[in-house]
Amino acid sequence: MAGRKHVVVTGAAGLLGRHVAGAYRQAGFAVTALDHEPRGLEDVIGADLMDPDVARRHIADADLVAHIASIPRPVGYDAGQVFQTNMTLMFNVLAATEAAGISRLLFASSFSVLGLPFAPRPVELNYLPVDEHHPAQPQDVYAVTKWLGEEMVDAWTRRIGGSAISLRMPWIQTPESFMFEVAKRRLTEEAALDLWAYIDARDAARAFLLAANAQTPGHERFFISAGDSYSETPTADLLAARYPGTQVRTSLEGHAGLLSNDRAKHLIDFVPRYSWRDY
Repeated sequence: MAGRKHVVVTGAAGLLGRHVAGAYRQAGFAVTALDHEPRGLEDVIGADLMDPDVARRHIADADLVAHIASIPRPVGYDAGQVFQTNMTLMFNVLAATEAAGISRLLFASSFSVLGLPFAPRPVELNYLPVDEHHPAQPQDVYAVTKWLGEEMVDAWTRRIGGSAISLRMPWIQTPESFMFEVAKRRLTEEAALDLWAYIDARDAARAFLLAANAQTPGHERFFISAGDSYSETPTADLLAARYPGTQVRTSLEGHAGLLSNDRAKHLIDFVPRYSWRDY
């Protein structure tokens, strides 16, 4: 590992974690990949980060941590389990990172901090496209854990003088998963709760790589997404039907996405490369 930047990736056997760890390896990073369930992946270490001692043992001697491990949605899980798991993981990872003297953290947050798409009551958006200045308004437990996770990262950066980025992502897709997971949903009214947003797993991984190499002080939070919607209907028509009273701040030509990548482009030079239309 001498001479190479060393990154610890949590949740490295999951969809996003596999792509992130792979992007780091391809870029020449030394990678410690951790997951409570390695799923047969030889380059992933089995580690239950719910145990603080295990977290401290495995998160050490690194330049940065990419924290991805979590229960990824509230559906199909007990709310208490989602809260306890996600918040315990967040606390243990931050504590281990601090104990190891690591001062750079990347956090896999979610666009669900807006309240979408799992909120039990309607969510009112102030404007579209959404950017990092839009107020967070989580309702469901998963969204709450992502919002509280960001707040814990905020406290961590203040406490140790470190730097961090929270990357707020929508539904992560691959060419193999898109038609299976999205095709049916995009024909339903519930698709509006997603803002018809998605991101290719390769773009998400590249954003983590760019964030690892960026020089950003303090704690930055921003959205990353595909440049287009997952719908076959033009975005202006979608908004006219489902968000008719919402302020639209920019021109939305064709199938333009509704999560702004502007801050990500400014800070880490992220521009999405992949669209489902090319799958």
